[in-house]
Amino acid sequence: MILFKKLGFVNTREMFKKAYNGGYVIGAFNFVCLEQMQAITAAAIETHSPFIMQCSAKVRKYIHPVMARHMATACAEIIQSKGMKIPMALHLDHGTSYEECKAAIEGGFSSVMIDGSALPFKENIELTASVVEFAHRYDVTVEGELGIVSGIEEEVSHSESRFTDPDAVHEFVNRTGVDSLAISIGTSHGLVKIKVKPGEPVPPLRFDILAEVEKKLPGFPIVLHGSSAIPKEYIEMINRFGGKLEHAQGIPVDQVKKAVKTAVCKINIASDGWIAMTATTRKVLTENPAIIDPRKFLAPARDAMKEVYIYKMKEVFGCAGMADQGKM
Repeated sequence: MILFKKLGFVNTREMFKKAYNGGYVIGAFNFVCLEQMQAITAAAIETHSPFIMQCSAKVRKYIHPVMARHMATACAEIIQSKGMKIPMALHLDHGTSYEECKAAIEGGFSSVMIDGSALPFKENIELTASVVEFAHRYDVTVEGELGIVSGIEEEVSHSESRFTDPDAVHEFVNRTGVDSLAISIGTSHGLVKIKVKPGEPVPPLRFDILAEVEKKLPGFPIVLHGSSAIPKEYIEMINRFGGKLEHAQGIPVDQVKKAVKTAVCKINIASDGWIAMTATTRKVLTENPAIIDPRKFLAPARDAMKEVYIYKMKEVFGCAGMADQGKM
């Protein structure tokens, strides 16, 4: 058993409490490789932002659980070496079973998500409660999900959304003991967040559902998945340099900013970082076809991702500076 507190991580309990009271959001950024972790950490250092480093169970296995833990620990050590106190949580995104969550907790993760959203309500409660019971023994925080966020991303694959029923959230939270709740209000995983016909406006998120959830769970931290903006300039860059992404539609930034002013305390970002990395890599390799040194294209890709994360922290989530003493 490797306890997260010995590795320099924090759980999300105090992090979310301060975000809720301060009117900002903690960014939760998915990684699949070292360069993404470097970019996330560098952005947090530059903006003095508390943050969540997260990966799925598949990515944890791909990197190797031991390697993933040590890479994340290195990020925390880099922050500490600069004499900075920036809260960093290491989170398992979309754990699909008790065993996956248990393994992550035993491997040093400070927070886990158990996604039983596709199960019947009673079974979702039972699965989530079992993870909470184990996690809380070690002060690890747990995120549950009620309602289905559509799209495809790692373990997640749902063709249609199922909006969260506000009338069910109090019972779910009360019976499971979760520390935060992911809800479905119209966001989506993957590159196509919202399907619209050419010329049609993007429909707004269901803030009416979010408002009802807030009434049922006053002061409780809410999570939004699938909230990347999918910047068109990166999609165009990918296609210009040999890629083929015909359809891509993100969540408008103004919609995300509106969510920041609610009970939402955590917003997940995966696709925005990935497309920035892919676009930059394609551009560098196309313009420099003789390159064989990976650093020559990975470094620019890392820099592009860092700028994406800085923008999110400063301009969208409002968490920049919130790691400073007296604020976080």
